[in-house]
Amino acid sequence: QVQLVESGGGSVQAGGSLRLSCAASGYSIMNACMGWFRQHPGKEREEIASIYPFGGTTYTDSVKGRFTISQDSAKNTLYLQMNSLNPEDTAMYYCAAASRRDVGVCYDFYYWGQGTQVTVSS
Repeated sequence: QVQLVESGGGSVQAGGSLRLSCAASGYSIMNACMGWFRQHPGKEREEIASIYPFGGTTYTDSVKGRFTISQDSAKNTLYLQMNSLNPEDTAMYYCAAASRRDVGVCYDFYYWGQGTQVTVSS
């Protein structure tokens, strides 16, 4: 039974910070490609940050320098630290997992959490 559960969302003023958590069970995140996605109403889900078992992280330009993805092997938990939030960051945020295919290569994201809502006001 693989399960991903996000938490840490909520409402915050522009310029504020939030840290999202994704607790994984039945799956070792250290052996997986892990990612954070977000979805605005009426828009497609977009990948905003990922971390890889072979090392390295990636970020989409809109969050680069403001968001940081990390993971804790002991807690089997993925994190997304979000700083300098603005109203454009308002979205449903999801964590996801994919199997490592080869060094530098991941399968498509397969396991998904239920999401946590982030709302940033002006």
